[in-house]
Amino acid sequence: MARKPSTRGSLGERIQAMRKNRTMTPEALAEQAGVSPEYLREIEEGKVSPPVGALIQISRALAVDSGTLLAEDKKKERLKSYRKRTKAYSYKTLNPGAEDKHLWAYLVTLEPKKVHENVEYKHEGEEFVYVLEGRVELTVGKETTVLKKGTAHHFNSSVEHSLRNLSAKESKLIVVVYTP
Repeated sequence: MARKPSTRGSLGERIQAMRKNRTMTPEALAEQAGVSPEYLREIEEGKVSPPVGALIQISRALAVDSGTLLAEDKKKERLKSYRKRTKAYSYKTLNPGAEDKHLWAYLVTLEPKKVHENVEYKHEGEEFVYVLEGRVELTVGKETTVLKKGTAHHFNSSVEHSLRNLSAKESKLIVVVYTP
């Protein structure tokens, strides 16, 4: 079972503390998580907010649960959902308290006409995307699909994937991530 990290400090500070506690170099954690050492450093320094996929990869490499990794306060997370912001989108958990589960659901809001920066990722498991509003381009491996309101796509999330908002307004998605 995954270990529970400390909930003190920022997300980046907690990741850095866990990495150091395991005597891992930034390069070793980055390699195991499938991200660049520079990107990991930016996360640890609080310069960027990683997307869900990157958090899943980092948490697996650290042997901790990604839901708990995000929690500023365990009790608050169990009582309410949280909203996390990145450069091109935000996501809000739809199943708070599921940090020890294999399935996580998110409401994702994509900024107009934006490609997710640093969001081409892959992680163990499966993913389901359902469009509530807008029009998005989902690329899984070499296959690109355009999804509009009311359409969905289910895919193997171990294949590199990315999203791009094609709309002139925000797009809203339900994203369900399953990790074994």
